[in-house]
Amino acid sequence: MLKVLVAGGFGVGKTTLVGTVSEIRPLITEESLTIAGQDTDDLTGIGAKTTTTVAMDFGKISLKGLNTEVFLFGTPGQERFWFTWDDLCHGAVGAVVLADTRRLTDSFAAIGYFEQRRTPFVVAVNEFDGALRYSTDEVSDALRLPESVPVLICDARNHASALDVLICLIELRIKTQVSRTHATTPSLGAHA
Repeated sequence: MLKVLVAGGFGVGKTTLVGTVSEIRPLITEESLTIAGQDTDDLTGIGAKTTTTVAMDFGKISLKGLNTEVFLFGTPGQERFWFTWDDLCHGAVGAVVLADTRRLTDSFAAIGYFEQRRTPFVVAVNEFDGALRYSTDEVSDALRLPESVPVLICDARNHASALDVLICLIELRIKTQVSRTHATTPSLGAHA
Protein backbone atom coordinates (compact mmCIF):
# COMPACT_ATOMS: atom_id res chain seq x y z
CA MET A 1 0.00 0.00 0.00
CA LEU A 2 1.26 3.46 -0.91
CA LYS A 3 -0.14 6.65 0.59
CA VAL A 4 -0.04 9.78 -1.58
CA LEU A 5 -1.18 13.30 -0.70
CA VAL A 6 -2.79 15.68 -3.16
CA ALA A 7 -2.22 19.21 -1.89
CA GLY A 8 -2.29 22.79 -3.09
CA GLY A 9 -4.14 26.03 -2.67
CA PHE A 10 -7.85 26.64 -2.28
CA GLY A 11 -9.82 25.76 -5.42
CA VAL A 12 -6.93 24.25 -7.36
CA GLY A 13 -8.64 20.94 -8.22
CA LYS A 14 -7.53 18.51 -5.51
CA THR A 15 -11.00 17.00 -5.04
CA THR A 16 -11.42 16.75 -8.80
CA LEU A 17 -8.10 14.92 -9.27
CA VAL A 18 -8.83 12.41 -6.49
CA GLY A 19 -12.31 11.76 -7.89
CA THR A 20 -11.04 11.46 -11.46
CA VAL A 21 -8.52 8.69 -10.80
CA SER A 22 -10.16 6.82 -7.92
CA GLU A 23 -11.53 3.41 -8.82
CA ILE A 24 -13.85 3.53 -5.81
CA ARG A 25 -16.45 6.15 -5.09
CA PRO A 26 -14.27 8.78 -3.39
CA LEU A 27 -14.90 9.99 0.11
CA ILE A 28 -15.34 13.73 -0.21
CA THR A 29 -15.78 16.17 2.67
CA GLU A 30 -17.06 19.10 0.64
CA GLU A 31 -19.26 21.68 2.28
CA SER A 32 -20.90 24.77 0.86
CA LEU A 33 -19.07 28.06 1.10
CA THR A 34 -20.87 30.33 3.53
CA ILE A 35 -21.08 34.00 4.34
CA ALA A 36 -19.06 33.24 7.51
CA GLY A 37 -16.02 32.41 5.35
CA GLN A 38 -16.42 35.42 3.10
CA ASP A 39 -13.58 37.34 4.77
CA THR A 40 -11.12 34.41 4.65
CA ASP A 41 -11.97 32.59 1.40
CA ASP A 42 -10.32 34.44 -1.47
CA LEU A 43 -12.33 33.60 -4.59
CA THR A 44 -10.20 35.68 -6.95
CA GLY A 45 -10.01 33.75 -10.22
CA ILE A 46 -12.34 31.00 -8.98
CA GLY A 47 -15.59 32.90 -8.53
CA ALA A 48 -17.73 29.94 -9.64
CA LYS A 49 -16.55 27.81 -6.70
CA THR A 50 -19.39 27.02 -4.29
CA THR A 51 -17.92 24.26 -2.07
CA THR A 52 -14.71 23.53 -0.18
CA THR A 53 -13.00 20.52 1.37
CA VAL A 54 -13.16 20.75 5.16
CA ALA A 55 -11.27 17.61 6.19
CA MET A 56 -9.92 15.47 3.34
CA ASP A 57 -10.76 13.60 0.19
CA PHE A 58 -9.98 9.90 -0.13
CA GLY A 59 -9.66 7.67 -3.18
CA LYS A 60 -7.94 4.44 -4.16
CA ILE A 61 -6.18 3.06 -7.21
CA SER A 62 -4.92 -0.50 -7.72
CA LEU A 63 -1.58 -0.84 -9.47
CA LYS A 64 -1.90 -4.38 -10.78
CA GLY A 65 1.59 -4.41 -12.32
CA LEU A 66 3.13 -3.60 -8.93
CA ASN A 67 0.57 -5.63 -7.01
CA THR A 68 -0.18 -2.71 -4.70
CA GLU A 69 -2.80 -0.08 -3.99
CA VAL A 70 -2.37 3.68 -3.86
CA PHE A 71 -4.44 5.50 -1.28
CA LEU A 72 -4.99 9.13 -2.24
CA PHE A 73 -5.60 11.76 0.41
CA GLY A 74 -6.63 15.21 -0.78
CA THR A 75 -5.80 17.94 1.71
CA PRO A 76 -7.96 20.98 2.40
CA GLY A 77 -6.56 24.08 0.76
CA GLN A 78 -7.64 26.83 3.12
CA GLU A 79 -5.24 27.93 5.83
CA ARG A 80 -7.76 27.40 8.63
CA PHE A 81 -7.75 23.65 7.84
CA TRP A 82 -3.95 23.18 7.52
CA PHE A 83 -3.79 21.67 11.00
CA THR A 84 -5.02 18.41 9.38
CA TRP A 85 -1.98 18.15 7.08
CA ASP A 86 0.38 16.65 9.68
CA ASP A 87 -1.98 13.73 10.32
CA LEU A 88 -2.69 13.26 6.63
CA CYS A 89 1.04 13.36 5.78
CA HIS A 90 1.97 10.67 8.29
CA GLY A 91 3.22 7.64 6.32
CA ALA A 92 2.91 9.27 2.89
CA VAL A 93 5.45 8.23 0.26
CA GLY A 94 5.05 11.51 -1.59
CA ALA A 95 2.75 14.29 -2.68
CA VAL A 96 1.28 15.99 -5.69
CA VAL A 97 1.15 19.77 -5.36
CA LEU A 98 -1.51 21.07 -7.73
CA ALA A 99 -0.93 24.58 -9.00
CA ASP A 100 -3.16 27.09 -10.78
CA THR A 101 -1.37 29.73 -12.85
CA ARG A 102 -4.10 32.24 -12.00
CA ARG A 103 -3.12 31.93 -8.32
CA LEU A 104 0.40 30.50 -8.44
CA THR A 105 1.48 32.00 -5.11
CA ASP A 106 -1.13 29.79 -3.40
CA SER A 107 1.24 26.86 -4.13
CA PHE A 108 4.06 28.16 -1.93
CA ALA A 109 2.57 26.89 1.35
CA ALA A 110 2.26 23.29 0.10
CA ILE A 111 5.71 23.36 -1.53
CA GLY A 112 7.27 24.70 1.65
CA TYR A 113 5.47 22.10 3.74
CA PHE A 114 6.82 19.16 1.74
CA GLU A 115 10.29 20.65 1.35
CA GLN A 116 10.54 21.14 5.11
CA ARG A 117 9.52 17.52 5.75
CA ARG A 118 11.74 16.20 2.93
CA THR A 119 8.72 14.53 1.35
CA PRO A 120 9.19 13.84 -2.37
CA PHE A 121 6.70 15.80 -4.46
CA VAL A 122 5.82 16.80 -7.99
CA VAL A 123 4.07 19.98 -9.08
CA ALA A 124 1.17 19.54 -11.49
CA VAL A 125 -0.18 22.65 -13.17
CA ASN A 126 -3.91 22.14 -13.52
CA GLU A 127 -4.76 24.02 -16.71
CA PHE A 128 -8.11 25.67 -16.15
CA ASP A 129 -10.18 26.89 -19.08
CA GLY A 130 -9.29 30.49 -19.85
CA ALA A 131 -6.10 30.54 -17.75
CA LEU A 132 -2.86 31.72 -19.30
CA ARG A 133 -0.54 28.90 -20.38
CA TYR A 134 3.08 28.72 -19.26
CA SER A 135 5.83 26.21 -19.89
CA THR A 136 6.91 23.87 -17.12
CA ASP A 137 10.26 25.70 -16.99
CA GLU A 138 8.47 29.04 -16.48
CA VAL A 139 6.37 27.57 -13.67
CA SER A 140 9.42 25.94 -12.07
CA ASP A 141 11.29 29.27 -12.15
CA ALA A 142 8.30 31.20 -10.77
CA LEU A 143 7.98 28.72 -7.88
CA ARG A 144 11.78 28.67 -7.35
CA LEU A 145 11.86 24.88 -7.48
CA PRO A 146 15.05 22.84 -7.53
CA GLU A 147 15.68 20.88 -10.73
CA SER A 148 14.92 17.65 -8.85
CA VAL A 149 11.21 18.58 -8.57
CA PRO A 150 9.28 17.56 -11.70
CA VAL A 151 6.70 20.00 -13.04
CA LEU A 152 3.94 18.64 -15.25
CA ILE A 153 0.97 20.11 -17.06
CA CYS A 154 -2.30 18.32 -16.35
CA ASP A 155 -6.05 18.44 -16.53
CA ALA A 156 -7.40 17.12 -13.22
CA ARG A 157 -10.68 16.26 -14.98
CA ASN A 158 -8.95 13.87 -17.39
CA HIS A 159 -8.24 10.36 -16.08
CA ALA A 160 -5.14 9.73 -18.22
CA SER A 161 -3.67 13.14 -17.43
CA ALA A 162 -4.24 12.81 -13.67
CA LEU A 163 -2.88 9.25 -13.71
CA ASP A 164 0.29 10.45 -15.49
CA VAL A 165 0.89 12.84 -12.57
CA LEU A 166 0.62 10.00 -10.05
CA ILE A 167 2.89 7.76 -12.11
CA CYS A 168 5.49 10.55 -12.24
CA LEU A 169 5.32 10.87 -8.44
CA ILE A 170 5.72 7.13 -7.91
CA GLU A 171 8.69 7.06 -10.31
CA LEU A 172 10.22 10.00 -8.42
CA ARG A 173 9.71 8.18 -5.13
CA ILE A 174 11.39 5.03 -6.44
CA LYS A 175 14.30 7.10 -7.79
CA THR A 176 14.60 8.98 -4.47
CA GLN A 177 14.52 5.72 -2.50
CA VAL A 178 17.21 4.17 -4.69
CA SER A 179 19.40 7.29 -4.30
CA ARG A 180 19.01 7.23 -0.50
CA THR A 181 19.80 3.52 -0.37
CA HIS A 182 22.98 3.97 -2.41
CA ALA A 183 24.01 6.95 -0.27
CA THR A 184 23.76 4.94 2.97
CA THR A 185 25.16 1.62 1.74
CA PRO A 186 28.89 1.37 2.50
CA SER A 187 31.08 0.29 -0.37
CA LEU A 188 33.17 -2.85 -0.11
CA GLY A 189 36.32 -0.74 -0.27
CA ALA A 190 35.32 1.15 2.89
CA HIS A 191 36.00 -1.91 5.04
CA ALA A 192 39.36 -2.86 3.51
